[in-house]
Amino acid sequence: MPLHRLTRIVLGLPNVEDTAAYYAEFGLTPAATEASSIYGAEAPAPTPNGEHRFSTVDGGEQLRIVPSGRRRLLELGVGADDPDDLERVAASLAALGIPVQRSETHVQAVDPGTEVTVRVEIADRYDQTPTPAPAYNTPGVDARTEQRAPGILREHPVRPRKLGHVVLGSTDQETSQTFFQQGIGFKVSDTVPGVAAFMRCSTDHHNVLVQQAPVSFLHHTSWQVDDVDDVGRGATAMLEKDPARHVWGLGRHHIGSNFFWYLKDPAGNFSEYYSDLDCIVDDALWSPQVWEGLRSLYNWGPPPPPSFLAPEDLAALMTGAHQGQ
Repeated sequence: MPLHRLTRIVLGLPNVEDTAAYYAEFGLTPAATEASSIYGAEAPAPTPNGEHRFSTVDGGEQLRIVPSGRRRLLELGVGADDPDDLERVAASLAALGIPVQRSETHVQAVDPGTEVTVRVEIADRYDQTPTPAPAYNTPGVDARTEQRAPGILREHPVRPRKLGHVVLGSTDQETSQTFFQQGIGFKVSDTVPGVAAFMRCSTDHHNVLVQQAPVSFLHHTSWQVDDVDDVGRGATAMLEKDPARHVWGLGRHHIGSNFFWYLKDPAGNFSEYYSDLDCIVDDALWSPQVWEGLRSLYNWGPPPPPSFLAPEDLAALMTGAHQGQ
């Protein structure tokens, strides 16, 4: 696949400082600045224009937080291999009648349904150091003897390895799906009819999910950690500092199969720790399916709270969008 990963996101919101502190606690690494060198690497320090930048272990800088009148995803970056890939994207978008901005290193356009600027740019592929497979004791197999499970002995803070996917509310889900699929070049992994499409630009089961919504908004971002132990450890550490951050988890999704735990940042965006997502290397061996009902949301775990299905600030977001903020 000439597209190969999400590169970065630009998140706009009104309470920049509080939200930046949240993502530092979440495990993202703040960009080095003069202030952070004085107060320590964990202290998120803004650049002169008020933005904050964060990196993951394997993806480099993958989050920018900038001031905005309402919370929203402003930009989504997608990695491509070479200029020929950019030409294909530009031609496909133009064939859909989508205005395109083009340079030697990137192509960008705005999806009408989500109002997000998608920037396809030449970028290096991930080079992830493999996580050692855990030794699990199962019936008839004692793979770990005379020792405690490694997952309970970890003391280091959880650090997300990469940005995995984003979930976007679209006022025109069909148009957004066409934009990402036919315009940018994403592939559809699974669908929920009339509601959502799980789409990928890499071997991950999904990198973007667009769902029908009354207003364009960011539902959540999802960040890969090493395994289910780090999903639990990361969420537990966040909740020890503020139990009100809890949204939904621990559980396992059915579509995508990943373990999950969702938290809420101070601006109202959900952030997910995940591990063990389905991987699609050979398109011919994967059969997209159509899902309905709760099975499309999760396989096991607590039921999703109403606030996950319809964020509590949805009405306020609709008002803000109507006012052009």
